[in-house]
Amino acid sequence: MAQQQVDAARRVPLNRDRVLRAAVALADQAGVDSVSMRNLAQELGVVPMALYKHVANKEELLDGMVDVVVGEIDPPVGGADWKPAVRQRILSARRALLRHPWASRVIESRPRPTLVVLDYLNSIAGMFRAGGFSVDLTHHVMHALGSRVWGFTQELFSASPPPADPEMEAAMFRELLSRYPHIAEIAMSAGHDEGSVVGHGCDDQSEFEFALDLLLDGFERLHRQGWTSRDRA
Repeated sequence: MAQQQVDAARRVPLNRDRVLRAAVALADQAGVDSVSMRNLAQELGVVPMALYKHVANKEELLDGMVDVVVGEIDPPVGGADWKPAVRQRILSARRALLRHPWASRVIESRPRPTLVVLDYLNSIAGMFRAGGFSVDLTHHVMHALGSRVWGFTQELFSASPPPADPEMEAAMFRELLSRYPHIAEIAMSAGHDEGSVVGHGCDDQSEFEFALDLLLDGFERLHRQGWTSRDRA
């Protein structure tokens, strides 16, 4: 029965949406580096040339995959104040990208944003403008958010697992404590989240929301003060 379902799915006529969603599923399953026209054609049960009727090349395929992921972000909350509306939208973006761990790297690699990406960024900027933010402040706000607008951040360093040998791990921490006491005290005081992408011993979601809320509170303060870029002079 399972094979019959696979065969039936493969007989469904190709279209751009089906090609892109199959590519996203392949990246989710095997990593984005596994996505090639040949591998994708094999997944769909077609010859590679059949794909070129729907995507011109690998770059267009990657752009389309990003669009599929961005399309999973919840729409803006109607009637909400700018602050909870922005927060909800960004945290929805985070959930979408966590479902597709490869997506953040692909988004960062794109030389130009697609129309779908621009629509999302425009909606975020529009929330600030609807909240009364000036164009000037909104410009700086979008820069300050950076990749956080997509629900991810570029951390100071990549997390690495501790040595498997307990004696080596203990020696490493003694060295850390001796040479870098402030880093050591932070590392040893943090809560543990083994699946964190922020850093070993950090709670990924809490760290992200802490920084996001800190920024939103700061934006609110500047807005109330009537801040402009001329105030930096």
